[in-house]
Amino acid sequence: MSAADVEYHPLQPFLPPSARLLLLGSFPPPRQRWCMDFFYPNRSNMMWEVMGLVFYGDSQRLVDAPNKTFRKQAIEEMLCEHGIAIFDTCTAVRRLHGNASDKFLEVVEKTDVGRLLQQIPRCHDIVCTGQKAAETLCSDFDVALPPMGHCSPFEIDGRPMRLHRMPSTSRAFPMPLSEKADYYSRLMHQVGCLADGADA
Repeated sequence: MSAADVEYHPLQPFLPPSARLLLLGSFPPPRQRWCMDFFYPNRSNMMWEVMGLVFYGDSQRLVDAPNKTFRKQAIEEMLCEHGIAIFDTCTAVRRLHGNASDKFLEVVEKTDVGRLLQQIPRCHDIVCTGQKAAETLCSDFDVALPPMGHCSPFEIDGRPMRLHRMPSTSRAFPMPLSEKADYYSRLMHQVGCLADGADA
């Protein structure tokens, strides 16, 4: 595939019916960087280590270290248990430099976020896991880009929503794992995905 080719999203949205939070990234990395067929499949991405810390107090709970992958079934069970849906803000992109960097992603088609929300009626919070995802969503709904760790209120089809901006879980984003987990832990408490006393 050349950098000029359009690449379409290879995964279906993960939408537990009881989800109260929709987590949106930008777009998956190139297939050769995948270690599982699910979101955040790059073994070097810290998302599932962050979630392990947030929900279990153990960064390795969702990691299958001997096989250099993640525990997909455990991840799906965790997302369903805590009411978290996942997809991305783009359904088609061009990789201008042929890599996974958001900086060099050209958006060809944006996700119909309103359509996703129709399938998760309890959801009133969206979290973007990086600058590209947040900027893409803000441009669609004319919502102010919130500072890191904060949220901006807006509406989608008359439904009151809050857009939360979290630090990227890419290792290229210079922040320690524990600090990233602190951001996500505060978010999960705020939106009701994590009850007080439920984390470590």
